[in-house]
Amino acid sequence: MDTMRDRFTPVVTQLLDEDPRVAVVLAEIGTDGFTEARRRHPERVINVGIREQLLVGAGAGLALTGLRPVVHTFASFLVERPFEQVKLDLGHQDVGAVLVSASASFDWPAGGYTHMAPGDVALLDTLDGWTVHVPGHPDEAETLLRHAIAAGDDKVYVRLSVQSNAQALPVDGARFVTVHEGRAGVVLAVGPMLDAVLDATEGLDVTVLYATTVRPFDTAALRRASEAAGTDVVLVEPYLAGTSTAFAGDALTDVPHRVLGLGVGRRELRRYGQVDEHLTAHGLDADSLRQRISGFLGASVRQ
Repeated sequence: MDTMRDRFTPVVTQLLDEDPRVAVVLAEIGTDGFTEARRRHPERVINVGIREQLLVGAGAGLALTGLRPVVHTFASFLVERPFEQVKLDLGHQDVGAVLVSASASFDWPAGGYTHMAPGDVALLDTLDGWTVHVPGHPDEAETLLRHAIAAGDDKVYVRLSVQSNAQALPVDGARFVTVHEGRAGVVLAVGPMLDAVLDATEGLDVTVLYATTVRPFDTAALRRASEAAGTDVVLVEPYLAGTSTAFAGDALTDVPHRVLGLGVGRRELRRYGQVDEHLTAHGLDADSLRQRISGFLGASVRQ
């Protein structure tokens, strides 16, 4: 199966051919895939070199001219390193772009901590007005990329990963999907965490929601789920643990509730290993998730 990033290049190349507003800004990473597109559209496929601050600034400049820039590199170089430009060049100037990242929290462990970005979504949460898509399958990535690029002048972050669920689900760029219904708690799985959550909750009396668009947070879906399953909520996110707990709490602010945020821990793992080893170390494998979810929800969760 191809990866989300494998799907990114042909989708954006097609949109470059179809829509004269679309432009692509790169910082060396990913340039080979756009060689032919750059030949056809040299004024709209731009490589700024290894200059990530310029990457975002150039994207904002293109947006000011009326174009719809797609800005791409690894997450740590797209959100963290040029955060001032994301904040000012896009946010303060009130122009939109589609930031598309690769490498996610720890997709390339051999690259070391410089290429890991578990705090990217939490960092964007300090800014106003961002839509954040976290697909869990290449088909979903394609759908959400098309949504993002077509979204007028909105500021959109699309978080691509090599981690993937086995099957895609229908996603619309807005709402959570109900995958399973239960009565003893709600578990919200974000993007590539769904398969592990389904394995972890097999036989448990819980409602499982699936989120591929986390900002805006689908408050209505969580409230509906909690009406039948109760207001004990577990969030399982592929980035920094607790990133969305405040949003879940706000959704249930008028009722007694408990929220547990599971995700990537703050402690840096310096023996980089493999992706699966990182998942286990952060308690995001199915066995660990089952223990943590069951322990939080208590005996009533067991059917």
